Amino acid sequence: MSKTPAHAIVCRGARKVFSGAVAVHGADLEVRTGEVHALVGENGAGKSTLLGLVSGRLAADGGTVEVFGHRTHGGNPRESRERGLVAVYQELTMVPGLSAEANVFLGQVQTRRGLLDRRRMRRRYLELCDELDIQIPPTTLARDLSVSQQQMLEIMRGVESDGRILVLDEPTAALAEHERETLYRVLRTLTARGTTIVFVSHNLDEVLALSDTITVLRDGQVVRSAARVEWTRPTLIEHMVGRTVDQLAERGTHDAGEEVLHAEGVSLHGVLHDIAVTVRAGEIVGLWGLVGSGRTTFLRSLAGAEPSSTGRLRLHGKQLPWPRAVRRAIADGIVMVPESRKQALVMGMDATSNYWLGRTTGRGPFLDRSRERTEAGDTGAFFAFRRARLGEPVRNLSGGNQQKVLLAKWAGHRPAVFLVDEPTRGIDIGAKAEVLSSLVELAREGAAVVVTSSELEEVLAVANRLLVFAHGRVVREIAADDPEFAVDAVVRHGFSTGATHEPAH
Repeated sequence: MSKTPAHAIVCRGARKVFSGAVAVHGADLEVRTGEVHALVGENGAGKSTLLGLVSGRLAADGGTVEVFGHRTHGGNPRESRERGLVAVYQELTMVPGLSAEANVFLGQVQTRRGLLDRRRMRRRYLELCDELDIQIPPTTLARDLSVSQQQMLEIMRGVESDGRILVLDEPTAALAEHERETLYRVLRTLTARGTTIVFVSHNLDEVLALSDTITVLRDGQVVRSAARVEWTRPTLIEHMVGRTVDQLAERGTHDAGEEVLHAEGVSLHGVLHDIAVTVRAGEIVGLWGLVGSGRTTFLRSLAGAEPSSTGRLRLHGKQLPWPRAVRRAIADGIVMVPESRKQALVMGMDATSNYWLGRTTGRGPFLDRSRERTEAGDTGAFFAFRRARLGEPVRNLSGGNQQKVLLAKWAGHRPAVFLVDEPTRGIDIGAKAEVLSSLVELAREGAAVVVTSSELEEVLAVANRLLVFAHGRVVREIAADDPEFAVDAVVRHGFSTGATHEPAH
């Protein structure tokens, strides 16, 4: 019986170039067998590229990659899978119309005498659920499952294929808090069985809680790799961005102006119940609540994205019809920056084209390309987006830069009210600071801003007032100068009536 190598993965001088740009430059990485190893860094630091080299999805342009002592050639994930490496990416590979059980055995069905052995697969599926403490009915269609549940099926598929290394790219980026806990529990079960786990995450608290070893990348290079006990949150941030970041953002000290938005009686059957909000010029109002509290649905209702919602709306003191379409809300001066960048941007188009999407600069049949680029550059610069990248396809931009393009796109409508949903999800610490600071600057210039985020600390950093949601109601309104404007107190109010899940849209 052969001895298991001490290292599951070893990279020496790994290098990857895309269109002349070096994404990973001479990276050395060692992942010990059986450990949990985190890769962290700013957007564009090379984390996902290095993960792609490790998983075999990408072929290295230089250097070597070994999995359990065997050199891999890259560009062929099947080769890595045969070595026991399983990768789960943000874009899950579920077949929506197949059952949970069928998705687990996708590509590895069990047969008996040339026929599908359904009884054996059902028995094995239930064994896997029991081993990993997962409760997903085998006959449920994948399309009816949450992102978290689909992720569990991907992991079960990997375990069934005898995966000894599990590679995860931003595994919790799209998960709610309670879903993250489920994933953490499954990962701990796997590590207890000896599975090696390598993951990329922007959530530094998560990294510090789960990892045995942490490797930091910056500008495509490994700047430090060390045991978890040698890291703190401040030292991680300093190595990631090359400087200290004392705080993400600071709320404005300017005075709020006149009332811009007033909504009352906002309701949606079974979800929202008689909610009211007032936002003044220059003010940031934060929304926070547990998943299922109704905060995102409330934001969508104000933006015209929930046609069945009802309420009364006043803008700049003028009574307006309740918006039942997004186009109506935009025309009134209310825009919503949605959580999903990939659904809100056209990934194959460049930043300038995305900025002008749905609007035009031309008269007659001709477009004013010069004006398009100038205005997109000016607005993008407000959000710390570099003009030199205006012509790049959005798909090639980091998550942080995609978020800046999205903010600039909606700012281009010159609205009176900005509704911003999860502005920092899935972006690095440096980009978070820039995005949050730009929201404060928007308010300073007179916009009325409403922002909601799962990261309560970030909302508290920029908001002048906070509305705490629970079960579709506002249970508490707290001003920034109130002693209860603090994480512990806010969470206590949010948990006072509890919540479990938010309807999917």
